[in-house]
Amino acid sequence: MRQAWMRTFVLMCRARILNGSPMANDHHSKTLPRRQLMKAAVGLGLTAVGGLAAPLVARAGTVPSRIDVHAHLIPDFYRQAMADHGVEGDGGIPIPAWSPTAAVNFMDKFGIQAQVVSLSEPGFAFLPDRTAREQMARRVNDYIRDALIQVPSASSLCRRFGGFASLPLGDPDDPAEVAAACAEAERAIHTLGLDGIGLYSSYKGIYLGDPRLDPLMRTLNRLGAYVFIHPVAPPVRPELSMPNFVLDFPFETTRAVTNLLYKGIFLRYPFIRWQLAHAGGTIPFLSYRSALLALNLNPRNSSYSRLFYDTALSSAPPAMAALRQVTEVSHILLGTDYPYAGIVYALKWPGDPNPELNDSFNPSERMQVDRSNALAQLPRLAKRLDTR
Repeated sequence: MRQAWMRTFVLMCRARILNGSPMANDHHSKTLPRRQLMKAAVGLGLTAVGGLAAPLVARAGTVPSRIDVHAHLIPDFYRQAMADHGVEGDGGIPIPAWSPTAAVNFMDKFGIQAQVVSLSEPGFAFLPDRTAREQMARRVNDYIRDALIQVPSASSLCRRFGGFASLPLGDPDDPAEVAAACAEAERAIHTLGLDGIGLYSSYKGIYLGDPRLDPLMRTLNRLGAYVFIHPVAPPVRPELSMPNFVLDFPFETTRAVTNLLYKGIFLRYPFIRWQLAHAGGTIPFLSYRSALLALNLNPRNSSYSRLFYDTALSSAPPAMAALRQVTEVSHILLGTDYPYAGIVYALKWPGDPNPELNDSFNPSERMQVDRSNALAQLPRLAKRLDTR
């Protein structure tokens, strides 16, 4: 039954691509066949993958140990805000259902001890002004601490979540907005005790590395922050009638990281630790070419090798082979892109969420990717999990 639903979903997307129909090229598009796609999503379990009434468990008697550093949260109040402003899709697909309980069920199914959650796109760009963005950012970050992290020890959510804070940044042309983002980063790290900061590849067409964002870079460097870069839809894109997540997302990550390289951000702010979504987009394959003008022609570019890369939607052997030419195993971390990647996991048996990683890593290296690397970079999470 699930196989039939998956075929239906994929064929619908493919038909729209071949017919040249738009696939929600922007966040306010009304062209997405939402009712049809949601029906397919429900049949696939996309709206609550792992969120079954009687969830399947990875293996009876085993303790989940994996740490998922690329997973998303969609609190009800944030979902409602998107609906109120006409945001129906993310990356060209419907916004899936999410709840803390469903996320825990997903983790139990795939042997994941904890997820470090963050907001996916569009962030707060759809909100009308700086005040609204500041209020929503504070609410989301408070929710991560109060509803997911600082929960009673008897709760099923206890020790299952970490979080990357969202910043109220929508218009980098406004110095006051950049200052507000700096203030929220300080609050997230010092007051809320979150594990890091989430940034997007660009804001209003202004990519990370732009001098207008230098005050934020200085703040993050002073905090010694762990920063997760997630792509957003490009400001202008060709009409390929294809969901953004298929091609544009990895390309946007590549643009942002290359801009960071050429603007000297990695050298000027050495205490920021950067995690790139989806194995760095196309950075592993283009590591040599993209650095040609940076006066560093080493295929293992020293700046790229210092970055951290998650495996979300990128765990196939060719991607991992390229990534391992760019950086060490200690800089590769497990990511699932839950709940947006539900179609990938809907048909998988309980246990290993990405068995294909075994083609690229031996058992000791898998333990690093699945767990040790994340705990080494996120000491607050490690302390909450009481790892010794």
